[in-house]
Amino acid sequence: MTAPPEPQPQIHWFLLGMRGIFSLPAIILMLSFVGFAAFTAEAKIPVDQVMFMTGMVWALPAKVILVGSMLSGAHIATAFLAVTLSSVRMMPMVAALIPEIRTSRTPTWLLLIISHFVAITAWVFAMEKVRDVPRRGRVAFFAGFGVTLTLTNIVLVGLVYGAVSEFPPIVSGCLFFLTPVYFLTSIWISARHRVIYWALGIGLALGYVFAVVAPEYDILLTGVIGGTAAWWGERALRRREAAR
Repeated sequence: MTAPPEPQPQIHWFLLGMRGIFSLPAIILMLSFVGFAAFTAEAKIPVDQVMFMTGMVWALPAKVILVGSMLSGAHIATAFLAVTLSSVRMMPMVAALIPEIRTSRTPTWLLLIISHFVAITAWVFAMEKVRDVPRRGRVAFFAGFGVTLTLTNIVLVGLVYGAVSEFPPIVSGCLFFLTPVYFLTSIWISARHRVIYWALGIGLALGYVFAVVAPEYDILLTGVIGGTAAWWGERALRRREAAR
C-alpha cells in the first residue's frame, strides 16, 4: 500500500506565492506604479515619502487621493477621511478572502498582518489561485505574493523616481490608466455572482454621470448608489424567481 505524500512545508507555499510577481496582474500593477512615481515626482514629493507611502498606504487609488489632497492644501484631517473612505472598499475583499485561506489553527494576529496586503491586485490573484493550494498552505501562499509585491513596488518606485520625471505626460497617464482597466476586466472575469455584473454595469454608467454632476463626490456616490441599486435589483429578481 502506497504511503500518502508528505505535506509540503510552509516555506514551499510562501516561495510559490512569491513566484506570482511574474504574473500579468503583478506586472500591470508595477507599470502603474511607474506612472504613480511620475505623478509624485511632478508633484515634488520627496522620494523617501513616496516609498513610505507605497508600503503603508498600499492601495494605489488611496495614494492618489492622498497626493491630490496634499497638492490641494487640504487639512490633514480631510486627507485622512478621504483616504479612509477610499480604503473602506477593502473590507468586503478581506471578508471574502479570509474564509478561503484560514484554517482552525490560523492565529488572528497573523490574519490581521496579512490583511494589510489585501488590495485589488492581490485579491484577484489570490481568489483565482488559492483553490489550487491546500488549505494549510494558503496563508503562506498569499503572504508570499502580497509581501513580495509590496516590497517590489517600494523598490521600483525608489529606482525609477528620478527617471520618470522626464516622461511625457501622455506616457505617465497611459501607465497610470493600466490599473483601472485591468481591475475592471479582472473583476468581470472572476465574478461568481450575477449581482457583481450588475454593480459593475451600473457603476460604469453612474460614474460618468457623477463625474460631470458632482466631481468632488463621484466615486462615493457611484459606489453607494450603484451598489445599492445592484443589490436591490438582485434581491427583487431572486424573490420573483422564488415565487414562480
